[in-house]
Amino acid sequence: MTTASNSAHPAISVRGVSKRFGETEVLHGIDLEIPHGQVTCVIGPSGSGKSTLLRCMAFLEEATEGTILINGEPLGFSQVPGAARVRLAPERIRAVRANIGMCFQQFNLWPHMTALGNVSEALKTARGVPKAQAEERAMAQLRKVGLEDRAGHYPSQLSGGQQQRVAIARALACEPKIMLFDEPTSSLDPELTGEVLKVMRDLAADGMTMVVVSHEIGFAASVANRITFLDEGKLLLHGTPAEVFGKPRHPRLDQFLDTYLDRGAAMLV
Repeated sequence: MTTASNSAHPAISVRGVSKRFGETEVLHGIDLEIPHGQVTCVIGPSGSGKSTLLRCMAFLEEATEGTILINGEPLGFSQVPGAARVRLAPERIRAVRANIGMCFQQFNLWPHMTALGNVSEALKTARGVPKAQAEERAMAQLRKVGLEDRAGHYPSQLSGGQQQRVAIARALACEPKIMLFDEPTSSLDPELTGEVLKVMRDLAADGMTMVVVSHEIGFAASVANRITFLDEGKLLLHGTPAEVFGKPRHPRLDQFLDTYLDRGAAMLV
């Protein structure tokens, strides 16, 4: 199965996006295109704007300037060259956002619901899917992430890696065209990290369009089709792993990789 699209438009187009919090500008005129069916890993030092960029792609943050298009459709705002941005109607924003699934650093599971309940709840309440059908779809996603036998377990009975896999299943149950991951393994130990990365590798093999903010340099080098390197809110590098990681490297990227040798970057040096 593949979720890649035959559309003439990129899955995501980021055009001149800047983001300010008060007087602090955390993104500076980002231009970026994410093709359908490919994995783009966003790397960079802490505070470089990676998570903010991802949250803008999901419209969890509103860009201060610029536009974001999802499969050619504007997200949140539309803008005609030379004119002011226009905020779109809420129903149109919801329709575009329905194409996007997102997983966070924290799992954000409902503690009073089982794994099955966590995955099926949004289908029932937000999508109006009947209970039996929602639970059938939820079970299929739990099976995909290797947790069918944990469907009746509560989050407190699951490991961190299992909880993150439930969170991924929850996002997938709504059948998004695009998956965004915001450092999904940052709170996990190495063994549990492997569980989650395997699920993400399987999604990539199925052709899911993915944007992954991560410090897992080995994963980025081996799975991503494109690497985006942010530094101080600016897009410093964007290209294939061979182009970005190949020698001679950009001095700022070399400095960054030296910091993450113990996270898999040694294979690149």
